Amino acid sequence: MNTLGKLKFEPPEVPGAQKLRVIACGMIAREILAIREQFGLDHIELKCLPAIYHHYPDRIAPAVERAIKRARREGIEHIYIGYADCGTGGALDNICEKYGVERIAGPHCFSFYVGNEAFATRWDDDMTSFFMTDFLARQFEAFLVKPLGLDRHPELRDIYFGNYSKMIYLAQTDDPTLSQKAEEAAAFLGLAYERRFTGFGDLVPAIRHAAGEN
Repeated sequence: MNTLGKLKFEPPEVPGAQKLRVIACGMIAREILAIREQFGLDHIELKCLPAIYHHYPDRIAPAVERAIKRARREGIEHIYIGYADCGTGGALDNICEKYGVERIAGPHCFSFYVGNEAFATRWDDDMTSFFMTDFLARQFEAFLVKPLGLDRHPELRDIYFGNYSKMIYLAQTDDPTLSQKAEEAAAFLGLAYERRFTGFGDLVPAIRHAAGEN
């Protein structure tokens, strides 16, 4: 179901660079790797935790703590957490404080893709919207339809999504195929459709800052 969970992307050693391990949600793995490539941040080592934790946010903080401990045992001193709060209710912040590490600012990936300040200013207008990203468009059936049982019990659709007015596709890339998938997903859920191109938003300065760039 989740091909990005528990994957470790380890670049070649770069002389003079101090390794940074980014412990991140599998939902944003492609984006972090793209930023690493774009800015030549070859000292970043990406460790992904299962994207399915999006459905079980109580698992995020304990999994991140285990990953931090593992990194420290392996001698990794520089660690950055590739999660926003993501529904942990402050539990992830407690882990970050405990181990002296930083995380991506914001309540969730939808916010930092838009830009946390911009997202906050639009929240009153968007609070009844269901948000989709490139990852969710790509993995709609595997990540939402099947886990929620919508393929077996379509009557659950209105129970889960009846309070939403529309789907907003926050597009990280200009990919017509993903845009079509997102629009089809909105139709499947019975929601109006809107596309907003965000790029990587606040994720870019967050990763560059963690990697030691100004």
